[in-house]
Amino acid sequence: MSRFLGVDGGGTKTAFALIDSESGVLARSQQASSDYYALGVEAVTRTFADGVDDICRQAGMAPDAIAFTVVGLPGYGEVSADQAALDAIPRPALGHDRFLCVNDMVPGWAGSLGAADGINVIGGTGSMTYGERDGAGLRVGGWGELFGDEGSGYWIADRGLNAFTRMSDGRLPRGPLYDLVKERTGIAHDLDLIGLVLTDWQKQRTRIAALSSTVAEAATAGDPVAADILAAAGVELAGLVEATRRQLGFQEDEQVAVSYSGGVFRADGVLQAFTGELGRLHAGYDLRAPLYEPDVGAALYAAKVSGAPLTADALGSLPRR
Repeated sequence: MSRFLGVDGGGTKTAFALIDSESGVLARSQQASSDYYALGVEAVTRTFADGVDDICRQAGMAPDAIAFTVVGLPGYGEVSADQAALDAIPRPALGHDRFLCVNDMVPGWAGSLGAADGINVIGGTGSMTYGERDGAGLRVGGWGELFGDEGSGYWIADRGLNAFTRMSDGRLPRGPLYDLVKERTGIAHDLDLIGLVLTDWQKQRTRIAALSSTVAEAATAGDPVAADILAAAGVELAGLVEATRRQLGFQEDEQVAVSYSGGVFRADGVLQAFTGELGRLHAGYDLRAPLYEPDVGAALYAAKVSGAPLTADALGSLPRR
């Protein structure tokens, strides 16, 4: 019997899951943000320690009893100079070196596909894919909102705001999107949008990305411009998957498991376009609904990396999404 800890760090919360190789989930915990860009490495180290303390208290064990841990951290691997500091975060709380730090895209993939070969695409505030085949892993996308993150919530919202300006100017016919943006933002005059986004919101990425739901609402209300934005997002996200498939070396006649995570997939227009574009790009894509939450996925990956994958009974007892 072995115990594995999975950690899914994020900008708003950090989720912990402890699983047993034979009996499934033993404990779970939720702690503060793991955004080291905003909070610093020291704060994230404290958050990790709080989670380990809580998990071990629930399970009635010491950290040394954890066979292996996988820690997903936002931004991990994106700044080479920070790598050593991030790799050191788990050590004080665990008291040993049986751990692996990864980007938080890895728990997303492992949860969605049960740590099996295939590709997971993230369509949240930003966008990227992570896939594995025969032990090789690959990331595509995730370049940030300034010159990347195609198909993401921010990308959709940005194009929705641009459409609003065109509707305001008379460069586009005014559809439901126009009124819904005014209602959602609370602006009295169209040009107030500039001050709201640039000054009041300080161009905050997450606040702008949240307007993607307004674009989705407009599409549901019959706005053709909003519908086109969602469809284009689905095509962009499928393109990330295709680039991942090719670079991982999947053959043309090989079936490729694909899953997805993130709020943009809640929009029917995105998921429909994504599904259709996948089918056009490669006949062997096998699109699957996500299996597990990312923290459970990280724990499954910890078991896989350590060479002690879960039994069928333990897998069957894990909580599904």
